[in-house]
Amino acid sequence: MEAGAMGRAAALVVAVAESGPLGPAEPRLPLAFESFLYLRPAHQALQAAAGPVLSFYLEDPAAGRTVAQLHVAFDAATGAAHSPAQAPFGGVQLAPGLSLAALHLLLDAAEAALRQRGVRRLALRGYPFAYDPTGAATLAEALRQRHYRVALAEQNYHLDPALPYEAHLHPSERRRLHKCRRAGLHFEQEPPFLLPAAYAFIQACRQERRQELSLPLARVQELFRCFPKEHFLFSVRQADGEWAALTVAIQVDKLVLYNFYPASPLRCNSFSPVVLLNEGLHAFAKASDMAVLDLGTSTLDTGPNASLLRFKRHLGGVAGLRLSWEREL
Repeated sequence: MEAGAMGRAAALVVAVAESGPLGPAEPRLPLAFESFLYLRPAHQALQAAAGPVLSFYLEDPAAGRTVAQLHVAFDAATGAAHSPAQAPFGGVQLAPGLSLAALHLLLDAAEAALRQRGVRRLALRGYPFAYDPTGAATLAEALRQRHYRVALAEQNYHLDPALPYEAHLHPSERRRLHKCRRAGLHFEQEPPFLLPAAYAFIQACRQERRQELSLPLARVQELFRCFPKEHFLFSVRQADGEWAALTVAIQVDKLVLYNFYPASPLRCNSFSPVVLLNEGLHAFAKASDMAVLDLGTSTLDTGPNASLLRFKRHLGGVAGLRLSWEREL
């Protein structure tokens, strides 16, 4: 680390605040980056947690900006803390160009504050590297230096909306896409008032495959109600108007669209309407000037879901890392 970078880091300040009746604390200074949806205090307030949430903000007083953030839910009774409380990911989000030395200041303060509250183990689930490759790599290196253990390394697939969708499909998936079109299947954006029916459809599709949904309907409705601009309902309808596929999509920030709850019934397997569904999401992301259509991980309790990983590769998905870490404090 250069002396200038070290001096710059020394001028930074860590603000620590514990959640109160209104939820996790907002940053005192404006963020130097757009916060991922799951790291916004308003979203943190909706995440079920066993105990309080500690919010850590790394501030640059000279610039008048907050340059990194971390929210950690902890339970002093068990001595465990984790980030996120209940969301696809947590961890540290940092401003472009933030140094390792500066990041260590934030992590020093976080670990010390947690130890003071009786916490002895910290688990962090990071965002996919595709969201911010430089930031994710900086965080991974800082945690490595601090002797965190990689508890889980997952393959996360995404599509680049700037690249043509159909041209990057595997020939088998291209044939299925054309079959969907010939049969009159079409992509639609559905109004939010159809969410209860859509949830029931998605749940039935998952149950056919012996899978469970991670969130109850009430929780999904709450997210749509609190963040209407970030939550979408997309479908593929048959020529007769019946649903052939559905998904809940989430705009994580201005550059990332996450295909959260894709589902299709077994009766539609011969068409594979999810291929058409992803074409529609790809077009939506491109029209919205997004850089990443996140297809998510493919991890089961027993390990990687090989068939789903293959399907995402056949869609033209680009593989990337997603890491989770643990450390005894």
